[in-house]
Amino acid sequence: MKLIVGLGNPGSKYARNRHNIGFMAVDRIAGDHGFGPWKAKFQGEIAEGRLGGDKAILLKPATFMNLSGQSVGEAMRFYKLEPADVIVFHDELDLAPAKVRVKQGGGHAGHNGLRSIHQHIGPDYARVRLGVGHPGRKELVAGYVLHDFAKADEEWLDDVLRGLSDGADHLAAGDSGKFQNVVALRTAPPRSSKSPAPAPDKARAPASPAPAPKPAEEAEDSRSPMQKLLDRFK
Repeated sequence: MKLIVGLGNPGSKYARNRHNIGFMAVDRIAGDHGFGPWKAKFQGEIAEGRLGGDKAILLKPATFMNLSGQSVGEAMRFYKLEPADVIVFHDELDLAPAKVRVKQGGGHAGHNGLRSIHQHIGPDYARVRLGVGHPGRKELVAGYVLHDFAKADEEWLDDVLRGLSDGADHLAAGDSGKFQNVVALRTAPPRSSKSPAPAPDKARAPASPAPAPKPAEEAEDSRSPMQKLLDRFK
């Protein structure tokens, strides 16, 4: 069984924030894969279902981002899981928008939600890093992640969420390679290298054959009358 956690802040005020892309991810998986209704538990909300034939628990901590580890730790202990059974979806400033990467273990890179989870269950869990881009300066980060996605982001965001849901079975099975390939089919579909042959222009009349060249005109007769008379008797 896997515990799949989406990070974000509770409440409609934050629902479309960049910081809440983790919530968006598990909401999409729950809807597409027929999970049960969300219910309050473990200082958050959980939904139960199956991914690839195995049971999975989706969790959205309601503790606010900085205390996410409390909810994750409580759920993990209840289900008697190990950190390796936990997968966390979170926003990633160091990846360009629409980029998705899977990482097993490692540091929290200053992300407050991951820092809290580290404190409660240690670093040995998997995380799915969801690129949202960087505002460019450190002092702008807080306002950037707590701001809604722009309208221009809606198309790639929908592609990412669809891809995460499409590949959820592979992710739960531990096959991060197949998972990322499935996501890429949504976010960067391959283009055909063959261009279709141009259709004939039916409106254009077939070319007429070139007219035969006209015979060259005879040169002007410059003979004198006497020469013309002599030439007639040759």
